[in-house]
Amino acid sequence: MEVDFRECGEADLVLLEDVAPTGANRYHEVRYRRHADGVSTFLIAWSGGIPVGSGEILWEGPREPAVAAVFPGCPEINGLLVLERWQCRGIGSQLIRLAEGRAGARGIKRIGLGVGHDNDRAAALYQRLGYEETSVDYDDHYPWIDEAGVRHIVADPCRFLTKAI
Repeated sequence: MEVDFRECGEADLVLLEDVAPTGANRYHEVRYRRHADGVSTFLIAWSGGIPVGSGEILWEGPREPAVAAVFPGCPEINGLLVLERWQCRGIGSQLIRLAEGRAGARGIKRIGLGVGHDNDRAAALYQRLGYEETSVDYDDHYPWIDEAGVRHIVADPCRFLTKAI
């Protein structure tokens, strides 16, 4: 299995939506717009012309105010996704290492990411990759539009981990 990594282009959004539908929420498009505006880097993992994973580096720091107050300006790896049938193949680890490399190339010394309290598998991966607990617990707020077109604000309990790079 050969996997290539590159920055997201606008033409990639259709394929991303095909393999990981976000419907009316348009999460891929939101990430791409931040990328196009230069405030993030939206990375895609590809295999055989199919996007199999993605992640975003938020260069201006953590998205949630409670985290930004403790780690101002610390870039955040956000929205890490590997399609289920492609998990356990190292793609998530490679996306994280690529993000760390991009941050290091900018002279950044620390990077962080959030993980849901209910996502022990991801937390174990992040810790294996050298991320450390910070004791910063927060709710990750994001909008979600249901099938009826009603907009909700979700609040997932998370914790923030960081790594010196």
